[in-house]
Amino acid sequence: MKIYIPIYICLLFLCSNIKLYAQVDTSSLEKQNDSTEIMYYIIEGDTIAREMINLEEVYLLKKVKFMSEKDRRRYLILRRKTRKVYPYAKLAAERLITMTDRLKTIEKKSDRKKYTRLVQNYIEGEFSDKLKKLTHSEGQILVKLIHRQTGRTAYDLVKELRTGWRAFWYNTTANLFEISLKEEYRPFEENEDFLIEDILERSFRDGILERQPPAFAIDYLDLVDYWNNKTVNK
Repeated sequence: MKIYIPIYICLLFLCSNIKLYAQVDTSSLEKQNDSTEIMYYIIEGDTIAREMINLEEVYLLKKVKFMSEKDRRRYLILRRKTRKVYPYAKLAAERLITMTDRLKTIEKKSDRKKYTRLVQNYIEGEFSDKLKKLTHSEGQILVKLIHRQTGRTAYDLVKELRTGWRAFWYNTTANLFEISLKEEYRPFEENEDFLIEDILERSFRDGILERQPPAFAIDYLDLVDYWNNKTVNK
């Protein structure tokens, strides 16, 4: 849903400086965009602002309500962990897109393997020290968010970038720490994932996290309605 704001007040100020004509030759109109993406019409050197301004879609979010103090603490802890690991998932998606686009321009199979290996080593070097410091729950949230941002599970990414055996080994090792690399992000099925999506949307709105579109469509308003109805019908 787009939000439009009339700018009649601005027009009142402009009218004192603009020459109005009963008929205007449309061929003399020149459309221009300024840095705010507001459309203007130039008429013989005068500027007339358009009546409506297109703004980006935003959600008006209600204040989070909790059934108990325990639920409130759970949400705050999840928020801290989500905000901590989301930048890693976002970065992983960016690196993957860059690598995929680059591979499309490389014809020789040997060169493709060499480039993939370089990217793998770079990503591992960039992430390894930071990821070692994550807790078990933070690691599992990161796995979910990687699926949200790339559309593929961490297991599938490892399998694609390395080998099936290494992916199996990575998943087995992760399971020792109660982390599954095959975990998917399912906000319509898992309540924790819904809370994560809510945390992300509020963090994007407040400028705490930088928005990156998910790999698959997530309608936040439909998601909220779904969980609200599910709570009422309990």
